[in-house]
Amino acid sequence: MRTDLDHLPAAKQRELERVVQILFEEFGDATATATVDWKRHARILKVILYGSYARGGWVDEPHTAKGYQSDFDLLVIVNHDKLTDRVEFWANAEERLNRELAVTRTLRTPVNFIVHTLQEVNDGLAHGRYFFMDVARDGIALYQSDSTGLHEPKPKTPQQALAMAREYFGEWFPAAAGRLDTARYVISQGRLREAAFDLHQTAEFLYHCVLLVCTFYTPHVHNLGFLRTQAERIDPRLVDAWPRDSRADRGRFEKLKEAYVKARYSKHYRISDEELAWLGERVEVLGRAVQVICEERIAALERSAAA
Repeated sequence: MRTDLDHLPAAKQRELERVVQILFEEFGDATATATVDWKRHARILKVILYGSYARGGWVDEPHTAKGYQSDFDLLVIVNHDKLTDRVEFWANAEERLNRELAVTRTLRTPVNFIVHTLQEVNDGLAHGRYFFMDVARDGIALYQSDSTGLHEPKPKTPQQALAMAREYFGEWFPAAAGRLDTARYVISQGRLREAAFDLHQTAEFLYHCVLLVCTFYTPHVHNLGFLRTQAERIDPRLVDAWPRDSRADRGRFEKLKEAYVKARYSKHYRISDEELAWLGERVEVLGRAVQVICEERIAALERSAAA
């Protein structure tokens, strides 16, 4: 696996050094008072940069009309499956990265990271999951505890890939449509907070759908911002689902992000009929894009399987 960052500007290289430092500091704090054996021996084995900043072709235009900016995408590999618990071990790191981006401005680039064990990554490679194969092919190791490499990928046969893509689409797309129907019903009943949650779930299911159909992998998170970033890496047509031109547009998406927790548990969460109507329209746009992208992907797999 590559370890060079020569293709990145010096400022981006310094940012990545800062990001890795933060991950290690917060992980160290999260495991500092360990008493059980697995936790006392907690280790980060690798930190791998993947996505547009690894491949090249990132976008860094936050001040343009579109306002689009690529994120740093990182895979953190740890030595025990319990260390992948995002709330217990990584929530503070995520909060600190967001704070240094939005408040102190120590960071200029948004950061997304996922956490897996080495066994999970190697299992993904053994089962031909495109996401892990892309990481193994294009990833750049920002940190490695030793020189142990990832396993050699074993791509699926065209027939296996087609069957899996059809299965994922047949499961997740109807599930998303069902949640959208539920959202429409509860809106008609005036239950706005419930509707916000159901719209969140619709968007989440759609992102899981397109990620699974196209890469055979989706991160086990409910963060719509993170899922949106991962999905938009796959196909830029997904970017158009969420206008970013105005603060109001961005604020409505933030309300949808927050709905997973706050719409259910916070008495302070508020959302209007107008905001729900806008969000419903955008989720429908997202759904149409996901359907087209997934059907195109399945059609390509059908041609490959028939060849």
